[in-house]
Amino acid sequence: MTDMQSRVKIAPHSKESEMMVLGCMLTSINSLNIASDALDDSDFYFTEHKIIFQILKSAYKKDKPADIHLVSEELKRQEKLSVVGGIIYLTTLAQYAGTSAYIEEYVDVIRSKSILRKMINASQLVEKTALEEPSDVSIALDEAQQLFFKISQSANPAAGTLITEIFSGIRAESGQPFLKELQERQERYLQKGPEEAGITGVPSHFVDFDKMINGLNKSNLIILAARPAMGKTALAINIAENVCFKSHIPVGIFSLEMSAEQLVHRIICSQAEVESDKIKTGNINGSEYQRIVGAVNNMQGHVMIIDDQAGLKITDLRARARRMKESYGIGFLVIDYLQLISGSGANKTMESRQNEISEISRLLKNLARELNIPILCLSQLSRKVEDRQGHRPQLSDLRESGSIEQDSDIVTLLLRREYYDPNDKPGMAELIVAKNRHGGVGTVNLTFRKEFAQFANYTYMKHGMELDPEAEMAFSEFSPR
Repeated sequence: MTDMQSRVKIAPHSKESEMMVLGCMLTSINSLNIASDALDDSDFYFTEHKIIFQILKSAYKKDKPADIHLVSEELKRQEKLSVVGGIIYLTTLAQYAGTSAYIEEYVDVIRSKSILRKMINASQLVEKTALEEPSDVSIALDEAQQLFFKISQSANPAAGTLITEIFSGIRAESGQPFLKELQERQERYLQKGPEEAGITGVPSHFVDFDKMINGLNKSNLIILAARPAMGKTALAINIAENVCFKSHIPVGIFSLEMSAEQLVHRIICSQAEVESDKIKTGNINGSEYQRIVGAVNNMQGHVMIIDDQAGLKITDLRARARRMKESYGIGFLVIDYLQLISGSGANKTMESRQNEISEISRLLKNLARELNIPILCLSQLSRKVEDRQGHRPQLSDLRESGSIEQDSDIVTLLLRREYYDPNDKPGMAELIVAKNRHGGVGTVNLTFRKEFAQFANYTYMKHGMELDPEAEMAFSEFSPR
């Protein structure tokens, strides 16, 4: 046996870097702040270093000083001073540091070694699962991908966040103390007025809808449900267009019903405002051609990814969504539509379809939280809508499972009355916010331009004049609700 084969394999670590970081933390307040914010005790390989770091980070959180004497006193109180090598070892660490000029580099080394150790542990778990030959490989693959996805995200998030860290601004997204940020919001609100006050989520650019749900907020699962041919795909794509092309945020789309080329054709029709049939036949004039060229050139400067793989399992969809997030940094995801997704395979009998839908909706909500982005998922409504007078959809019409309602943060239902009666509010649509976990519910009016597959903000205008509210109410009585 060669020396290489006989050599005991030791997990990746750097004792010198760990000593350097701890020494810098003991001798420099700036180093204490940097290392405490970037590292966790689990990132250290040696037990004595974990213990010392815990004491130092505790002092950082309490905004207290930390030097050799104070740390040794705290270790005495916890009866751990001898475990770490006594005050002599603390002194050695302080002398070993020398300078804190390169604290960030030492921190990066420790984090890199920690990530490698986590990869080894994850690999061992994956190997153990694979050797057991699980009955459903796709579930095992999803779990393996999830393990490594969490590792890839471990550079930024901490194990948890104290609310005091949010209030102080340490863990706040804005980087500012909460009360200071609130004062700035108040000043902006007073300057703009209530009609122009901003929203906290990503705007869909459907103004009334944004006001009601406060925009598309991170980690939210939003359901858009309707009967077939009601226009739910068109509305979802319009929202995706607005987020991508107006807010400049990368968008991912899973189209399980239409091909990527068909979807792009719809987007071009909407963006260029040229009828679909004209583009298909080439029967376009010079002005329309220029609008198409302009729309295509504008869209090429943005990131929109379309995955049109049909019959995806929920485990495959989650894995592909993670790759979209890692590769393109998507900030919004559209799924068209829920009932076309297959379950993981754990429930194979026909009567378990409800359980399968429950699993899918639960995993989609978990995915929204995992990726920390809003997810808009389309869903079909049951035929009960067709038999109801007025055809107004309700939450109970969600097909196959009540868990869709339970797992989602927002549920919206789309109704175009002209679908049932061409003379009933033609060109109008109602977007019913039936559930809103973080706000109110109600109905938003939209305009629908069928020739462009385009929804737009609704305004009470008629022949360039504002329609009298009483007249509008009188006309609405002709349409059953």
